[in-house]
Amino acid sequence: MTRTDKAPRFQFPAGSRVGIVAGGGALPVEVANCLSEQGLNPFVLIVAGESSPDSGLDRFDHDVLTLEELGSLVATLKRHRVTHVVLAGEIRRRPRLAAMRISLGLLAIVPTVVAALAKGDDGLLRVVIRGLETRGFTVVGAHQLVPDLVAGEGPLTRKAPAASDKANLDAAYAAAKAIGGLDIGQGAVAIGGRVIALEGIEGTNGMLERVKDLRQHGRLAGKAGGVLVKCAKPRQEMRADMPTIGPQTVELAHAAGLSGVGIEAGRSLVMDGPDMVSLADRLGLFVVGLEARDDHG
Repeated sequence: MTRTDKAPRFQFPAGSRVGIVAGGGALPVEVANCLSEQGLNPFVLIVAGESSPDSGLDRFDHDVLTLEELGSLVATLKRHRVTHVVLAGEIRRRPRLAAMRISLGLLAIVPTVVAALAKGDDGLLRVVIRGLETRGFTVVGAHQLVPDLVAGEGPLTRKAPAASDKANLDAAYAAAKAIGGLDIGQGAVAIGGRVIALEGIEGTNGMLERVKDLRQHGRLAGKAGGVLVKCAKPRQEMRADMPTIGPQTVELAHAAGLSGVGIEAGRSLVMDGPDMVSLADRLGLFVVGLEARDDHG
């Protein structure tokens, strides 16, 4: 396999101000640090309850917004002279419509948000991005700012997939694409050439915990190994919610008794890459970037 060429980093026009809508995980921190290193002073809008208190994002110019204050998102960004917006990090819960603060901004978007919530996560993200763009913001993907995080093609670890892993990788990839087409999740686990777990609303970590429990309770007896595969949804909005793995993914995959992890090259992010690879090498797991296939086959 060959490595996937990294795309050039996004170049901001003079006078730009970048706003980061920050959810959970390491991605918002990576983006903020990258912008800071370029001499850009990002404004970070921290989504309450999602970002870790010790993330360090509060050292940047920032504000905190609850999901129920969604109606003030645009006004807050404009108040801080933001021209470009990056959506980075995981949002684990949905806004409680009954608890939303009434405002003119909210009344303008409630019908759209209600319709989007019925379409699933990707539908909601598309609506948010379209709404920001129609209000004059340029939405930039995190992968455009930190292209070094994009997964390359081929083995990332010392250990490569064995011939016996191919059936599992193929089965899990196909299943992950199928549930992605239904906007359910981005990951699947296959053992013995058969899919045994699909990512749902609990996310990848929750799915791996479920696989661990199944193995401990003997439901997977005699079926050693197996793989996790994560890939982008068909017609994925690449400027938000790209599939992501990191050290915790490897740790949980090992605890679930899996042999390795596959991630779609060019369409997925690898967080804390050196630490993740070092951990996988130490635990004897492979991590491989899989060649992206057509979304429909």
